[in-house]
Amino acid sequence: MALRGVLVLELAGLAPGPFCGMVLADFGAQVVRVDRPGSVGDVSRLSRGKRSLVVDLKRPGGVAVVRRLCARVDVVLEPFRHGVMEKLQLTPEILQKENPRLIYARLSGFGQSGRFSTAAGHDINYLALSGVLSKIGRSGENPYAPLNLLADFGGGGLMCALGIVMALFERTRSGKGQVVDASMVEGTAYLSTFLWKTANLGLWEQRRGENLLDGGAPFYTTYQTADGEFMAVGALEPQFYKLLIKGLGLKSDELPNQMSMTDWPEMKKKFADIFAKKTKAEWCQIFDGTDACVTPVLTFEEVAHHDHNKERGSFITGGDQGMSPRPAPLLSGTPAVPSLQRDPLIGEHTVEILREFGFSQEEIDQLYSAKVIESNKLGANL
Repeated sequence: MALRGVLVLELAGLAPGPFCGMVLADFGAQVVRVDRPGSVGDVSRLSRGKRSLVVDLKRPGGVAVVRRLCARVDVVLEPFRHGVMEKLQLTPEILQKENPRLIYARLSGFGQSGRFSTAAGHDINYLALSGVLSKIGRSGENPYAPLNLLADFGGGGLMCALGIVMALFERTRSGKGQVVDASMVEGTAYLSTFLWKTANLGLWEQRRGENLLDGGAPFYTTYQTADGEFMAVGALEPQFYKLLIKGLGLKSDELPNQMSMTDWPEMKKKFADIFAKKTKAEWCQIFDGTDACVTPVLTFEEVAHHDHNKERGSFITGGDQGMSPRPAPLLSGTPAVPSLQRDPLIGEHTVEILREFGFSQEEIDQLYSAKVIESNKLGANL
């Protein structure tokens, strides 16, 4: 796999950090997650392919353990707001003196500087500060966040993984590590570069929800079908729009010009009335195999059974992981091979990992006695 041999130390966090670590693990990295004592596990359920050890960082001995681990890993992934690692004396400056090749990835909402760097926040707050939230929502309604996908996982976890991989690549030339400052605000804003670059082309001149790509156009939106399901329409180009009109049983010469924005509201009503007369399956029969850019809105229960997804093996099942999306992108020579084993128990690999990092049995016994570490397999390993 592409990241085989890369050793990552992931400090436990929520959503973006675990996702970043899972991406690295899926593509071959060995990811060790440092969990807190008494924690219930990764509530984000993104621990695939990782191992877990428990270290109490509130104890001086715990900090010393993590520092010792950091001296031998390739990547440290920490998900805290600025100041947390500084208080623990586990900053990049300290750790990179002992391990100059260390890549120190800091994944936070607001970044490591600026007045908000020590403030709490969630996806919707980062999305708001990036400017992107102002563009999402229906006409006449409040802006709304598309779940927590954009900032947490797109602008956060995925951008951080990209930064780590780029830093690993650069290290092959310089031999040195560096700090990755992954801000979810900035990552989300970067994802929206297209919006900024096309603002002067008239794509976003109207109010939210009334533009070409935000649900304003009748040929780029969703419609409900007779059975309460939905179809997605993306017939932007004239040749695709012509096929949409044909599939709907309409005649182009009897309709307003496709790009007549004043007619869009009425056209949306007309299209909605037509879509409501047939079921999702019936519309699929009409549009499948055409270039009308009309597809069914699939539920989680349907998506893995769709012919296209089945043919590509886009979703994986097996073991204790249940069904989940296959890692992307698909590499021809070194594809990801995600683990199908169950998620690790908290502290399941504590002793195993410490031994691999050179801790003696005596040291492990002392750490356990001092309540610095915990292990779910203590009886079998000590």
